[in-house]
Amino acid sequence: MANESVSRTFGVAAGVCVVCAVIVAVASVSLKGVQERNKALDKNVNILRAAGLVRPGEKVSSGKVEELFANAKRVVVDLATGEIDEDADPDAVEADKNNVVALAKEDDVASIKTIPQKTVVYLFNDENGRLKTAVLPIVGSGLWSIMRGYLALDGDLTTVAHIVFYDHGETPGLGGEISNPLWTAKWEGKRALDDDGKPIVKVIKGTAAPESSDVDGISGATLTGDGVTKTVSFWLGDKGFGPFLKKYKADNPSENDETGKERR
Repeated sequence: MANESVSRTFGVAAGVCVVCAVIVAVASVSLKGVQERNKALDKNVNILRAAGLVRPGEKVSSGKVEELFANAKRVVVDLATGEIDEDADPDAVEADKNNVVALAKEDDVASIKTIPQKTVVYLFNDENGRLKTAVLPIVGSGLWSIMRGYLALDGDLTTVAHIVFYDHGETPGLGGEISNPLWTAKWEGKRALDDDGKPIVKVIKGTAAPESSDVDGISGATLTGDGVTKTVSFWLGDKGFGPFLKKYKADNPSENDETGKERR
């Protein structure tokens, strides 16, 4: 009787495990499409936040997101040349796991080791079809984690419109404040590049002067702030979007500082 009871116990346990595994597998497969759609929606909302079209914390439907993207153009940029690849499929580029090149140690300012050969930039136009905001994907190392976000520049491609960090593992209440809208708002209107196209915007310790290219530091998070500075500097520099920004300005001379300020 004892042996029979033990055998039945193990049999029932095994049966429950099998049933649960099947349920989990079926649920995972059936919900995969929903998960992928939610992931894509979250990504697009963050891009729209960077573009200044969605307020922090604002809930938007998928239909509203599509409407807000109506004046946007996704372009594939070759980081080495700054050229826009008109023939490339943005979805294919983002899904290509082999679309990476290694960074030399001396070039790896953001401590990310590799960068994509080609990446997708989001260009938002105004009602007249002129560039209003360019949203650039950025990634770099903070104190504890890899930080992922979007940096948006005004139509002059010189002034910061917005910055959004949507994924990081920095300390809550300290470095984690990089995703706080109250802090990211301090970037708005800061000049990101000098007249030669060199990155000049940076996070400092303490309070920044209003007319400077400095951004207020986060108390107790100096190293995270340094990581943000290095991340932004890298992606605005020659190994990042620097060649693209210079080429776009040269090809579109009407997009100057003054028109960029007027559109803000």
